[in-house]
Amino acid sequence: MSAAQDLRNRLAIPVIGSPLFIISNPKLVIAQCIAGIVGSFPALNARPASQLDEWLAEITETLAAWDRDHPDRKAAPFAVNQIVHRSNARLEQDLELCVKYRAPLVITSLGARPEVNQAVHGYGGIVLHDIINDRFARKAVEKGADGLIAVAAGAGGHAGTLSPFALVQEIRTWFQGPLALSGAIATGRAVLAAEAMGADFAYIGSAFIATEEANAASAYKQAIVASGAEDIVYTNLFTGVHGNYLRPSIVAAGLDPDNLPQSDASAMNFHEGAKAKAWKDIWGSGQGIGAVDAVLPAGERVARLIAEYRAARAALCG
Repeated sequence: MSAAQDLRNRLAIPVIGSPLFIISNPKLVIAQCIAGIVGSFPALNARPASQLDEWLAEITETLAAWDRDHPDRKAAPFAVNQIVHRSNARLEQDLELCVKYRAPLVITSLGARPEVNQAVHGYGGIVLHDIINDRFARKAVEKGADGLIAVAAGAGGHAGTLSPFALVQEIRTWFQGPLALSGAIATGRAVLAAEAMGADFAYIGSAFIATEEANAASAYKQAIVASGAEDIVYTNLFTGVHGNYLRPSIVAAGLDPDNLPQSDASAMNFHEGAKAKAWKDIWGSGQGIGAVDAVLPAGERVARLIAEYRAARAALCG
């Protein structure tokens, strides 16, 4: 059985909840996993660094208890996102904790590091690396990543610019391993469409900002509900890497979203607390939020995705 199929068999729907900087926390991850999708969080969300040990203990112990009490409906595995860019001074320490708790999945971003992949493989974990084009995808696999997350146009956070059709098509000409697709996916129909294009999983983030468990301000959650694709602005001003952000939050910060200056990519910094204010005050979001009409518990959000996915499959199969 392939790694992708093995993971798929552990999910109620082929969805990975993407790691949301500042927003993802143990409460959200646990709710996602119990509902049947991969829940994930950035290691850097645990601040101070010592809190990561506590978070991983809480997640692993809670999910293990759930599995003991629900042997016929076990939780999905969880994932930890590691920023492997050279400016992340916490990487080695955070990776050691992933090894300690045997994190089932590790999502790596902003660079591909063979030593990170080797550490995760040492305990049997799986590494998924996010990429925005075919060149980066090839480098990631060459350096030992097990699978890829294709971040296409319209994705929240640090998004790419390529059509999901083009990106998945190019990757699938040479790579048959686990492949997730990110980019404006917020419904069960879109999950099925991602599979039809050749992806194994849909990678969904922005829809989970508008959940009760998410560590986001109420105004942020309501902005997700009230906004649509035309309210998304693509810029590198706030972190040095291009990403998608909600127009209303940029306006509230006193900036003109149609005339934003360019940032120096070399200014990227992921030391403790760096850029946190920008990410807190300028709200990231993908283009798929037009489908989000209410703030819901994460489990209910997943249940909606499952119902939509099953209805779409039934409609296609007659």
